[in-house]
Amino acid sequence: MQKRIRVALLGNPNSGKTTLFNSLTGATAYVGNWPGVTAEKRSGTYYFKGRGKNKEGIEIIDLPGIYSLSPYTLEEVISRNYILKEKPDVVINVIDATNLERNLYMTTQLLEMDVPVVLALNMVDALKESGKTVDYTKLQELLKVPVVPISALREKGLHDLMLVTKKEASNKRAAYTVIDDEIIDKVVTIYKKYRVANPLFHAIKALEKDEIEETENKEAYADVQTLLATDKKDYEAVIADLRYQYLTPLCAKISTKPHRSQKEKWTKSDRIDNVLTHKIWGIVIMLVTLFFVFNFTFSGDLFFLGAFGVNFGEGYEGLIKIVVDGEEFRPFAGLFYTDGGINSIGEFFHIIAGDNETGVLGLISLGVKSLLLKWNSPDWVVGFFYDGVLNGVSAVLGFVPQVMILYTFFSIMEDSGYMARIAFMLDRIFRRFGVSGRAFIPMIMGFGCAIPAMINARTLATEKERTKTIRVIPFFTCGAKAEFIAIIAAALSVAIGVDAGLFTFSMYILGIIVAIISVIVMNKTTQREQVPPFIMELPPYHTPQLKSLALHVHNKAKHFVIKAFTIILASTVVIWLLSNFNWNWQMVDENGTGSILQNLGAFIQPLFTPLGFGMQAGEHGWTLTVASIQGIVAKENVTATAETLASVVGVDGFTGIVQATGLSAAAVLAFSVFNLLTIPCFAAIATAKTELGNRKTYIWTIVYWFLLSYVLGAITYVSFRYVWTLAISVPVTVALIVLLIIYDRYKRRQELAIEN
Repeated sequence: MQKRIRVALLGNPNSGKTTLFNSLTGATAYVGNWPGVTAEKRSGTYYFKGRGKNKEGIEIIDLPGIYSLSPYTLEEVISRNYILKEKPDVVINVIDATNLERNLYMTTQLLEMDVPVVLALNMVDALKESGKTVDYTKLQELLKVPVVPISALREKGLHDLMLVTKKEASNKRAAYTVIDDEIIDKVVTIYKKYRVANPLFHAIKALEKDEIEETENKEAYADVQTLLATDKKDYEAVIADLRYQYLTPLCAKISTKPHRSQKEKWTKSDRIDNVLTHKIWGIVIMLVTLFFVFNFTFSGDLFFLGAFGVNFGEGYEGLIKIVVDGEEFRPFAGLFYTDGGINSIGEFFHIIAGDNETGVLGLISLGVKSLLLKWNSPDWVVGFFYDGVLNGVSAVLGFVPQVMILYTFFSIMEDSGYMARIAFMLDRIFRRFGVSGRAFIPMIMGFGCAIPAMINARTLATEKERTKTIRVIPFFTCGAKAEFIAIIAAALSVAIGVDAGLFTFSMYILGIIVAIISVIVMNKTTQREQVPPFIMELPPYHTPQLKSLALHVHNKAKHFVIKAFTIILASTVVIWLLSNFNWNWQMVDENGTGSILQNLGAFIQPLFTPLGFGMQAGEHGWTLTVASIQGIVAKENVTATAETLASVVGVDGFTGIVQATGLSAAAVLAFSVFNLLTIPCFAAIATAKTELGNRKTYIWTIVYWFLLSYVLGAITYVSFRYVWTLAISVPVTVALIVLLIIYDRYKRRQELAIEN
């Protein structure tokens, strides 16, 4: 059988590379990880039309968007290694025709490899609209590689591109360089002596004192440095300058611009950017945009109409009513609105999907339960399938519609070009904290769900930046945490008259503050690094392509389900077993009295004494301990478990537990702080393990989450319970800040000494 052609897509960010990949591969695309790293790998197949069942396919690998083949970021290392080591048959270099000189810089590096290259001159439609022209025939003649004009967005020229690509796969291409310097020939001779593949590329990297080159080709690299021992030139700067000295006149030869007045030179994108990237109004517009995104996705009170006093009565009751085991269920109650307000589009679809008692999933789950009861199945069988398996499945699937809607909004913002503007505006602010503007997107996604937020951290430039960002994402209050915060707020309102709205707002702000302080501390201690340069070009605004948008959202949602589904399902089954059986594996009553989980809760209860809900809570304090443990499975379980176990204490709900255990307001606050900041749900833990990669970093991340939440919970309890302790804690905090500043200055002096 003929070997399938493998093609790598390489291009700058915002060159239209991903749009081209989606247009070429369609439903054949799949997502995984590159071997050994957490960066996303996208592969797919392009089929030539009209060949029936025996269609000829070309495998396409979408390499990360990068600006050069120098090893400054993980994405650059991945792309470079793939071309050099995996040796694709052809590399399609996607070029933004509206920004030739910047895009062709990486092309000059690619041409130094012994690999067939095809230039896909993208966005020719946008180029035409701007009145500019590019002589791609002359460009092909000058660069000595095929050039095909295309529009990935409008799917024009793609068939011609793939025909040329197929033809080039059978041809060999000898590398050449546009750099005119006699030293290169001498260095290439050294590399040929050691029989290094792609000698020209490696020779130039040795001149640039490339870190990877020094590691992978030690002998040749050492000989080059010996040759250059008396040469004081900074070849990295010299070579970069020579590339642009070649590209500037080349681009002038092949492109023309229409004669326009200064006012006419402003494109539509320029005029929009004048408002959307304004240092004041740009931030305001961004905040309003994000408010609408989250309001439309997660709110159960659209536009806060309920909060403003609009009376919705008892809410929508739902037309369908079913009775299972003598209990009445209305799976679609509250579908359109509740007594609290109108549902957002995200909440609407969330209710349609439902859980094991509501929505479509509820109808399926209750139907299974009804059948099991009709067949007189043992209680443990009913409990295992209904409370264990189906509860675990619906816990994930019920949230998928909101995840997809959130991804849709973010994909629209990304494909239109607006997301790049948000990162651009926030880079200056975030840089002061120790991360680049890119980190904003995964952090803000943490308000929706930590799982997709952590996955999105793959876009960050360095391992340390990804570590810092992933560690603080759980501090942003997700939708699951909002539920238990609201119930705790109600309990505090009854107990001591604290305004529920003020408490909820304070918890959200607390999470943000802790995240910012954590990043600052990590950046000055364990995760020290110079904030990586955030170089980006603001792409022209585009109308998102429906096909590309649908594929992007589908892939992200599928990835979310696969990552989260298995771990939540497994953990739910385990928790069900522990809460329904005693140590002799005999089933306990429905309240879990005498269960393994209760015994474990009572055993661990003393651990939370410094937080105020340990031994102070008496014999029933184990309920709060178990609730906190359940929160590690899923944050919704914190109050759900407490509400269920309230019947053991003989009280009504979480408020009743607070009153029965005699917890002080300080202890309830500490309980809130601990569960807000501690180890996130199992699904997020599993995602963090995958995304962090390094086992040691992952373990320390888990330890960090627990210790930080425990210490802050203890400080909260002691400070509010015994106000006089502030006379100790405040000076200690000031002393720690001073020590951090001294340590930072000491490390800076060390780093400067090493650099010099």
